[in-house]
Amino acid sequence: MYLYNSLSHKKELFVPNHPDIVKMYTCGPTVYHYAHIGNLRSYIMEDVLEKSLRYLGYNVKRVMNITDVGHLASDADTGEDKMLKGARREHKTVMEVAKYYTDAFFADCDKLNIKRPDVVEPATHCIPEYIHMIETLLDKGYAYAAGGNIYFDTSKLEKYYVFNDHKEEDLAVGVREGVEEDENKRNKNDFVLWFTKSKFEDQALKWDSPWGVGYPGWHIECSCISIKHLGEDMDIHCGGIDNAFPHHTNEIAQSEAYLGHKWCNYWFHVHHLNTEGGKMSKSKGEFLTVSLLEQKGYDPMAYRLFCLQSHYRRNLVFSWENLDNAALTYEKLIAKIAALDTQDAPLEEAALDALRERFRTALNSDLNTSLAVTTLYDVLKAKTNDATKRAALAEFDQVLGLNLLAAAQKQREAQPEEEKDPEIDALVAARTAAKKEKNWAQADRIRDELKARGIEVIDTPQGAKWRRI
Repeated sequence: MYLYNSLSHKKELFVPNHPDIVKMYTCGPTVYHYAHIGNLRSYIMEDVLEKSLRYLGYNVKRVMNITDVGHLASDADTGEDKMLKGARREHKTVMEVAKYYTDAFFADCDKLNIKRPDVVEPATHCIPEYIHMIETLLDKGYAYAAGGNIYFDTSKLEKYYVFNDHKEEDLAVGVREGVEEDENKRNKNDFVLWFTKSKFEDQALKWDSPWGVGYPGWHIECSCISIKHLGEDMDIHCGGIDNAFPHHTNEIAQSEAYLGHKWCNYWFHVHHLNTEGGKMSKSKGEFLTVSLLEQKGYDPMAYRLFCLQSHYRRNLVFSWENLDNAALTYEKLIAKIAALDTQDAPLEEAALDALRERFRTALNSDLNTSLAVTTLYDVLKAKTNDATKRAALAEFDQVLGLNLLAAAQKQREAQPEEEKDPEIDALVAARTAAKKEKNWAQADRIRDELKARGIEVIDTPQGAKWRRI
């Protein structure tokens, strides 16, 4: 399998560190609000990556954190904790907010067929691990105390900007938002490992530490949680492209300083979901959730298909028109699958293997989900029996997660028993005869006449069928 590695800026053959397991880590949500569909695009594509690896024969252990403390309103260690902000907004405790939005996040994942990772660890569960790592970094000279906080010293690194080369003066404060610079920092890009009460007197969650009562910075949680559950090396680290700097950059800095060796080989970054006005974010008010899509009548699978139709390394533009197109595509795809003969028959292994090869080629080409979706149509057009087609669709849907056969079965059950209408049957038969004679004009004329009478003709390998629309 070839994957694009954000660290090397090129596609690389994926070779895991250990032959018996792939260690995979996903940056989880900060659970102070609902996840918007832009956030969920990343989780959909990471889900497809995990399922692809399993489909291709790898044993995968995937870990994800839940950020319930430490993520500040700005990535530059300033502003209030997002969890405290959510608690104030809703007049609840931080832990009540965390539980509510963690449950909401996984409910959205269930609707989108996103598999729950093998290990899910809230940040608040790992305070001893953070303290141990920070103590080690202090002992090694990679961290320092200033103004009551503990900072990582980026000047001690041979190279800090591991994903892209930057000049220090090009970065306002090394963050995405314009904020005041922290005067305690020795270097602009140093970051907080531990905040004390001297920084935030009203912080809701605090723990004792060797440096005073306080709480961990955002970046350290992913390093410690991954090392706790995956050990001292990792194969694939996933996240949105906006996590590459500073979050993932800081993770690498502190993890490799702590470990003394390379930490993660492959970095998988999913690009933004944009609206026509720019990047989707909670702060801009363009707050589209899965629940909102459902309220507007969209099947969550239509949104999943919308995401799969584009490559994960391309920005994807969301509009209601684009979602409508994906919903229509999904509906037509399910209708074609519903029209397959449901009778069991011997599988034609040669045909199935040929279809599998096309599907695997798509996955192996840097997770080309658009090509993988196209393979579904190759299945429907293949010169093989319907039992073989259904087997291929079921197998490929283990990766794509589009509920193909279940949705098709639901559609079949919702349809009334096949109607008998001699006049319509005669017209359909006449259209079939015209097509056999390659009289396309006549066939189209009959099709249009039937459509005008509210009849849809569905061509299947078993012959043309019709239904009222």
